[in-house]
Amino acid sequence: METGKTKNEGSGEQIKIDYVAIKNAAMTLRSINNKLRQQILKLLDENKRMKVTDIYVKLRLEQSVASQHLAILRKANIVLTERMGKEIYYSLNNARIEQVAAFAKNLTAEQS
Repeated sequence: METGKTKNEGSGEQIKIDYVAIKNAAMTLRSINNKLRQQILKLLDENKRMKVTDIYVKLRLEQSVASQHLAILRKANIVLTERMGKEIYYSLNNARIEQVAAFAKNLTAEQS
């Protein structure tokens, strides 16, 4: 784990910064901060579970484009996959999305 230390102004104590965790958090936020991936998430929210074929047909995308964007969402654990025979079904990982929403709310809350 890559960490660094910095002084906390005013208190003189050291604060540990986990740069790997920060990098992973940024990757997760970036995965959602894309219009096409947001469309995919909205589509999955409306349909609950979809095959990759249905996703790229509904959004009028090339199969490879849809697969690349789904892979980014999968790597960030934003979507879940379930294989049934040759088909892979995608659904939202609602618990993960709630975590990200809470993190973003906390991060943007005004500090007093």
